[in-house]
Amino acid sequence: MGKSASKQFSEEVLRAHNDYRKKHGVPSLKLCKKLNREAQQYSEALASTRILKHSPESSSGKCGENLAWASYDQSGSEVADRWYNEIKNYNFQSPGFSSGTGHFTAMVWKNTKKMGVGKAAASDGSTFVVARYEPAGNIVNSGQYEQNVFPPKK
Repeated sequence: MGKSASKQFSEEVLRAHNDYRKKHGVPSLKLCKKLNREAQQYSEALASTRILKHSPESSSGKCGENLAWASYDQSGSEVADRWYNEIKNYNFQSPGFSSGTGHFTAMVWKNTKKMGVGKAAASDGSTFVVARYEPAGNIVNSGQYEQNVFPPKK
């Protein structure tokens, strides 16, 4: 298997998350070794199958998860920027889950404390990035979004 997430890549993704989180007035995230390891293992599994799909852990609500694929070696800030850009589709007047904003809301979810990052290259040179979040954010419960996703400060 190709390149794995370097410490530098993970820290770049974390820094971008925390820069965005600061704009929304929520606490910074910390990198977690266990989540890094799990995210790395899952990114390698995705790279081996070359199919982008959420993990069973994420689907069962054990952790939050953002996924990214690109046909080239993507930088950490680029991945985070792509996820964050979903803010343009998020309606702060009518908060809640929508399929086009899940990456953004996972990034700025107030009650999430730690994250892990994994990156793996597939045989065709494309890369798969996995971010794992604990506790899981963007839970589909009424009231949760109002308490966890805030508009950016001016």
